[in-house]
This record gives sequence, C-alpha cells and structure tokens, in this order.
Amino acid sequence: MQKPKLLEQLTGSLRIKHYSLKTEKSYINWVKRYIYFHNKRHPMEMGTAEVRSFLNYLAVKRNVSASTQNQALNALVYLYKNVLKKDLGIIDAERARRPKRLPVVLSKSDTQKVIANVSGIYSLIVRMLYGCGLRLIEALHLRVKDIDFEANHIVVKDGKGFKDRVTVLPENTVDDLKEHLVRVKSLHTQFLKCGFGSVELPYALANKYPNAEFEWGWQYVFPAQNISVDPRSGVKRRHHIHESSVQRAVKQAVKLSGIVKHVGCHTFRHCFATHLLEAGYDIRTVQELLGHKDVKTTMIYTHVMKKPGIAVKSPLDV
Repeated sequence: MQKPKLLEQLTGSLRIKHYSLKTEKSYINWVKRYIYFHNKRHPMEMGTAEVRSFLNYLAVKRNVSASTQNQALNALVYLYKNVLKKDLGIIDAERARRPKRLPVVLSKSDTQKVIANVSGIYSLIVRMLYGCGLRLIEALHLRVKDIDFEANHIVVKDGKGFKDRVTVLPENTVDDLKEHLVRVKSLHTQFLKCGFGSVELPYALANKYPNAEFEWGWQYVFPAQNISVDPRSGVKRRHHIHESSVQRAVKQAVKLSGIVKHVGCHTFRHCFATHLLEAGYDIRTVQELLGHKDVKTTMIYTHVMKKPGIAVKSPLDV
C-alpha cells in the first residue's frame, strides 16, 4: 500500500487531534509556502536552519505581524513534531514585533446603536456576542443542548484552547431565542422527513452514538437555511450560518450607525468585558466568563474603561 503524501498525512493528523477546519487550511497553506520558499525541497530533508530562514524572511522581508509569524511557526512545529517525528530544537529566528494595542471598545449607547441597526437573525447573534461575551465562532457553534434556560446560562464547548466554560445568558434574549428555536425545530423536522437533518458531531461521537447527529439537542442554534456539502466528509448535511454573513451584517450596521471606529464582531466581546468591569464586577469573574487562562489577558480591559482603576479626573476638570 502506497504511503500517503505529506499533506495528506498532515491533514489526517490534524483531524485526529480535532483541529478546526480553519486551522487545518491555515497549517496546510503555511507548509506549502515553506516548501516553495525552499525550492520545493521535502521538509524531511530540512530542519531548524531552514525553518529559521523562512521565519526570518516573513519578519524582515514580508514584514508580517507577530501573530502571522507565530501561526507559521506553529504550523511548522506541528508538522515536524506530529508528522515527521523530528525535533526542531530551539529556533532563534528574528521575531516580528508585537505592537501593544488596546482593544476597540464602544460605549454602551454606541453598542446599542449598532445592535439596533442589525436586522434579522443576525440581530440575535450579535446580541449573544455582546450579552454572553462570545467569540463569533463560539456563537455559531452553539448547540441547542448548550442552552440552559432555567439556570440562565450557556455552556461554551471547545472554546479557544479546547476549553469549556459557562457564561451568562442575557434575559433580554430569552424570549427571542425561544421563538427562534421553535422555528429552527420546525425546519429541522421538515429536513428529517426529506432524509436530511443530520449535523456534524465533534470527535468520534458519530461512531459512539449513530443517531445523535439527527437529534434535536445536537442541532446548531444558528443553522444555515439550506443543506450543504460537508467540506471534510463530502456528506450533505446542515451546517451553521457562515461567519462572513454575520461579519457583513455588522459592517453594514456600523456604517448605518455613523461610527468611525474599526468595529467587528469581536468588538462586542471587548464591550462585554469592559462594560462588566465598569459596572463593578470582579475581574476574576469576568476572566471566568471570557475563558481567559491568565488574568493578565483580562486586565487589558482596565485600560479602556471609562474610569480605569480609581475615578481619576483630569487636572483641567478639577
């Protein structure tokens, strides 16, 4: 039996370890760029020196951001460690500078103004981003079973770093969310009658529970209207709403609101954290809700609060 090609081995390894499709595409792209940079040499013939020169090229010649260079490094380290079984050792490459930037945060009134200009199902999604402190992909990956209306919270499964966490469910969204789920369930029932209605399950649950993919609890809270082909398995099934459609809706709402700040979907997560801290909530509580590993990550929001630390007044106002 012929041994799978390098990229096929990389793809298989990433899927076994349950990396997201976005990460899979990104890692494959970086490995390709690495190979082409070194005139199509096989990575097995190369090592630390070649990885270092590629990273130096990205930082010095291409002037990429620190996060982009780190992504390339992570892809190559993964390739050598998990596929080629080769130790790269210490890679003392020229590192791209990571600029110290504060997150963009809107005032409460501007946040509500943007939300008011988002229409349709996107309005509910954006309210969940702001009201729960969710990343966009976390909101779109929500399953029906993850929402607990009685306890007034939602469980975020496999967040960043494959971590689960619990966050608050805004009372403001409960009625609209329940009405939305009634419509989604009706659509799910129709798809089941047509022989569809299945959804992708995480890890190997599809093998362990063969019927779970059709069950109501496993369905996406924000599913796409139509059946689509799964890019990995080729199976026709239901998927969640695509991120780009929500991003377009937010961009349009920001424009309609007349706000000139650079606002995206992730801005609502920043607003969630900042507004909670401004309301007097403990930073450790906010850290738990956001799912930050280190409280230092959460502390950046203290720099964009209206009253950072104590209520400092400008000497001009005294």
